[in-house]
Amino acid sequence: MKRICLHGPESTGKSTLATRLAAHFGCEVVPEYGRAYCEAHGTDIGMAELVHIAEAQDAMNRAAALRAAELHAPLVLFDTDPLITEVWARMMFGTSDPWFDRFTGYADLYLLLDIDLPFVDDGLRVYAKAEERQHFFDLCKAELEERDVRFALIQGDGEERVRAALEAIAAHC
Repeated sequence: MKRICLHGPESTGKSTLATRLAAHFGCEVVPEYGRAYCEAHGTDIGMAELVHIAEAQDAMNRAAALRAAELHAPLVLFDTDPLITEVWARMMFGTSDPWFDRFTGYADLYLLLDIDLPFVDDGLRVYAKAEERQHFFDLCKAELEERDVRFALIQGDGEERVRAALEAIAAHC
């Protein structure tokens, strides 16, 4: 059973792609806990809240991976994981909490979604300016490279993005 995680800045189509991939593979997709948290509590959050979000997301992802393994499912999809929460910490505060240094529950493959889609403001998203999006993307990529995890860059829109993700999964899993 392989664990695939979508990774990248906000408004790059992670949740949409996760839903499409889950339908294609007939597998579970673990939703983004941070989004639900911010919808319930607002976006004025600090480092402690980011650690809480990362811990909760990790617990959800691990539970889903166990369910998938019990069902002999070929893969499970994570809309996100603590690595992106660490990137959020770096975007917001220029640093991160030591909890993130201890995290090692990496996915088998990360799909790094490019910022080649237009930004869509949904009321929770923050970094709309081109230079902010580029910085966020650069931090996302650097996080994956620093952790030395397997990842594939996913570009294009619509069917092209889905096709690129399917090809990356086929090549790496």
